[in-house]
Amino acid sequence: MKFPVHFKKGIAVVLVAAAVIIIATGLARSHGQSPGADPDAGAGPNHSDAALDLTPNQLNTIKIVPVGTYLFPVEKEAVGSIDFDEDLSVQVFPDYQGTILETLVQLGAEVQKDQPLYTIKSPDLIQAESTLIGAAAVYDLTNKELLRVQGLGGVAEREREQATSDQQAADGALKAARDAVRVFGKTGAEINQIIASRKIDPALVVRSPIHGQITARNAQPGFLVQPGNLPAPYSVADVTIKWMLAEVMESDIPLFHLGQPVQVKVVSYPDRVFSGRVTKIYETVDPNTHRVTIRSEIADPKNELHPGMLANFVIRVQAPAQSTALPANGVVRESDGTMTAWMTNDRHHFVQRTIKTGLRKDNQVQILDGLQPGELAVADGAVFLDNMLEAPPSD
Repeated sequence: MKFPVHFKKGIAVVLVAAAVIIIATGLARSHGQSPGADPDAGAGPNHSDAALDLTPNQLNTIKIVPVGTYLFPVEKEAVGSIDFDEDLSVQVFPDYQGTILETLVQLGAEVQKDQPLYTIKSPDLIQAESTLIGAAAVYDLTNKELLRVQGLGGVAEREREQATSDQQAADGALKAARDAVRVFGKTGAEINQIIASRKIDPALVVRSPIHGQITARNAQPGFLVQPGNLPAPYSVADVTIKWMLAEVMESDIPLFHLGQPVQVKVVSYPDRVFSGRVTKIYETVDPNTHRVTIRSEIADPKNELHPGMLANFVIRVQAPAQSTALPANGVVRESDGTMTAWMTNDRHHFVQRTIKTGLRKDNQVQILDGLQPGELAVADGAVFLDNMLEAPPSD
């Protein structure tokens, strides 16, 4: 049986196509792929095959160095705020209720320990001084009576003993009255003056318990103040030590320990570094942010840090790690997120290599995988080589 020529040609085309499909299917199965699948699908990029040969002029645009090592500090960074050291900050209340008579120092002033801050008119002090004046008068009277009795002859022994007893009782009452006034902060000289003048001094002086700076002032003449009744008339703080409070992720809590060194920077002094140490890791984790507060004590001898300032802090959480390193200009982040570097053996032929990076410090990048110390690598100009690789060939 004979077929037309065009029919024979059609059968031949079909047979050839079938053969191609069978071969493709076999190859796909041998590679674990289904027919029609993209052979590159799911495969990661391979930058190690890229290579370039540079001319002498092009070599002048890059820098080649042996891969070295660098001591990378293992640190954690966070943002926090400055505050007064509450352990060195005191709210200065009076010991007794009273009305403010006079304020003696202004907000921001530096004060010494025991320096007077303000005075109050205290009913308790007035009562104590009144008792003192009365006790002094009784003492004078009984003392005169005893001297009179002792100067008389023929006085009965009972009368003499009574005068002596009255004088001794008056002396004890006077000493007790003096001690009662001294509790209010009056000095011996001031007590003697009250007795001599027979005048009450209603001003109770309230003094600073510490050396520091006035950080709050709520005192005005005429205000009624009571012990522990907020707000305190004055607050005094030792401003040479500040707190730095920062929030860190709860996953990082095991990395932090008391006593770790802290370095702090603030916007006001961008070129300054303030040093301190971790003094407290709070127990409670914020359930919304899943962060915990780290408190550090920062030395501030010149009182340059102010409460409320935002601060960036760095805490060294582990000993520094000696690792393979390459200058940052020798590392390129590709569009697919991988990191690459350019290597050479002869300073003429260059090969791109995929690397794995870690820490960065002082323009050095930690190389975790892909490079070995001593290999020649491009330290400056790696991006230039990448651009050459992507540039279309010239005609």
